[in-house]
Amino acid sequence: MTGTALPAEPQGGRRALAVWGIGVSVYFVAVIFRTSLGVAGLDAADRFHVNASALSTFSILQLLVYAGMQIPVGLLVDRLGTKKVLALGAVLFTVGQLGFAFSPSYGMALASRALLGCGDALTFISVLRLGSRWFPARRGPLVAQFAGLVGMAGNLVSTLVLARLLHGIGWTAAFAGSAVAGAVVFVLVLLFLKDYPEGHEPEPVPHQGAAYVRRQIAAAWREPGTRLGLWVHFTTQFPAMVFLLLWGLPFLVEAQGLSRATAGELLTLVVLSNMVVGLVYGQIVARHHGARLPLALGTVGTTAALWAATLVYPGPHAPMWLLIVLCAVLGACGPASMLGFDFARPANPPERQGTASGITNMGGFVASMTTLFAVGVLLDATGDDYTVAFSVVFVLQALGVAQILRLRGQAARRERERLVASRVETVHVPA
Repeated sequence: MTGTALPAEPQGGRRALAVWGIGVSVYFVAVIFRTSLGVAGLDAADRFHVNASALSTFSILQLLVYAGMQIPVGLLVDRLGTKKVLALGAVLFTVGQLGFAFSPSYGMALASRALLGCGDALTFISVLRLGSRWFPARRGPLVAQFAGLVGMAGNLVSTLVLARLLHGIGWTAAFAGSAVAGAVVFVLVLLFLKDYPEGHEPEPVPHQGAAYVRRQIAAAWREPGTRLGLWVHFTTQFPAMVFLLLWGLPFLVEAQGLSRATAGELLTLVVLSNMVVGLVYGQIVARHHGARLPLALGTVGTTAALWAATLVYPGPHAPMWLLIVLCAVLGACGPASMLGFDFARPANPPERQGTASGITNMGGFVASMTTLFAVGVLLDATGDDYTVAFSVVFVLQALGVAQILRLRGQAARRERERLVASRVETVHVPA
């Protein structure tokens, strides 16, 4: 009897960091463009002469395209590799940002945000796949959290830099100038990005048309870990996404009576908290795999408690200390949503990782899209009553928690079975 190991994993290193860094830079720019409306919501309402419902349509359409693209993107990444998909994404979101800069009408601006959402949709799943190709599996949780951290750094750029440019040089110059970053990352991808390190080429997958697509989706969906990942992502991500993407600034200014400058500082706190918590969560999960679900559910519970305290606080406005705590806790939502991929990843083989990640990534964006729409409709229906409008957060959280609790046992059993099977495969085979 001789010990025979499975093919060696990629070992990471400087070359891996450099290549992965190029991929993450595309995601970084995509997040700047995605969240640019969050600091320009009130300006957009004035520019295009629209009410709250119409304003929310910008983000809803962008997220609708993003969510609808996730499974096709996962299939594309599995089929074509990351370089081609990231390059296409950079082209689309750059053209969308330019179109938004020069849009003379509400309709053209909507079309531009939809194109931006399409390009944005191609980035994150590609970055996850790139990380799995260049780094060992044990680094997966930390690599994913770092990707999310870089994305939040893009959000920070929107909050701090783009907001000032918008009010300094104007709408067109700010949005058109930011589009230059898209052209830069497109060139970097074309010149320097590689799908995988030498010696780790994936086995070619024969093209099988629609039948292949159906099998990939069905096989990924049958795994309880994929579905659990989707619901974890659904339940954890959307409160912060809705706050940063559109409704946070109006809520803080119109409902809480803060100045735009102070509201911008609180949005920045959400982003900074996200970056710190992302590092902490990544380290915890890398060392203690069983901490995934407690972290996710703990984040949901704490977020719900702080939102409730803020919305029902007696008096005309919540105190500043409570708003600060709320924003700090909202910062944990992004890192908690990344835990969803840590359930989907071990549940699927390498050739199905893109598809499974795409399914998981749909969760939070479907929840965000639903909440953005509901908040806009309720604000118009109630005369800008933010307490009623934001109550929809609790409905979606309750739905998500119920699904997580339903699926957690099945996913844990399947994960244990896979772990045992992989250990048996790598121990001994006949000489």
